[in-house]
Amino acid sequence: MKHNQKALFLALAAVLSWSTIGSAFRLTLNYLSPYQLIFYTVITAFLFTGAYILVQGGWKRLFGFTPRQYAYSAIVAFINPFVYYLLLLNAYNILPTQVAGTINYIWPLMLVLLSALVLKQKIGLKAVVACLISFSGLVLIVTRGNFSSFTHGNPVGVGLILCGSVMFAGYWILHMRDSREEPDKLILTYFFTILYLIPVQFIVPESWTHLPWKGVAGSIYIGIFEMGLPFLLWLKALKFTTNTAKISNLVFLSPFISLFFISIFVGEEIAFTTFVGLILIVMGIILSQAKDRNTSNS
Repeated sequence: MKHNQKALFLALAAVLSWSTIGSAFRLTLNYLSPYQLIFYTVITAFLFTGAYILVQGGWKRLFGFTPRQYAYSAIVAFINPFVYYLLLLNAYNILPTQVAGTINYIWPLMLVLLSALVLKQKIGLKAVVACLISFSGLVLIVTRGNFSSFTHGNPVGVGLILCGSVMFAGYWILHMRDSREEPDKLILTYFFTILYLIPVQFIVPESWTHLPWKGVAGSIYIGIFEMGLPFLLWLKALKFTTNTAKISNLVFLSPFISLFFISIFVGEEIAFTTFVGLILIVMGIILSQAKDRNTSNS
């Protein structure tokens, strides 16, 4: 019982941490460009995860992988964080925070579709219905109920979010196929992402020396509470729990808590259609995963 209580506490802490990130993105982008934000965020995540591995005494493992494993990490890093976060953060620059943050949660449905295309997995009727439900929620959020036009949403921004969701789904497939320790996989992807981002400093005509302290502080916060700490908390929670499905269900609290934070810290008035659309997206995701959950509980 004590282990399950500890798992619940750790999982809720991770969910709460992830729920603040939509607001953190929006506020930090007031001071930094997407390129600057991801650069300093990934550096922070690299240092944070590295400190964790150092304390755990796992640094030697990082130098014992095969060239193929390092190449695998480099490919994964290019997909996420590099391309995924560039797409996501540029979308946040275009769309209202509640729209960008909410649509971003559709990636599990993209995972279903990508698995069908890449892994040749069959899509059953349940998965088709789940996708239709979630995508109807997406349309509702973007149009705010005015289905004759997309004037309340930006097609470019929505396209960036959807492309980012595909990238994240692809990343997740590759990530799950890697049997190495989670912290090891994370720090290597952060390392290679930094290598990808260094040339951006010379390509993008922006100031990389005189940075507002609020932007730097926001990057550090996101690096810790988006890419660093919550992943470690979540892994610990899954390790302690005797009911993985119950802990996994807590993830669905995140988008709703995120809307609350957006209304408080960003000051956006949350549209009723955003809330309803989010419910539809979550319903579709739960339906698409229902078979797996039932199987895992049987």
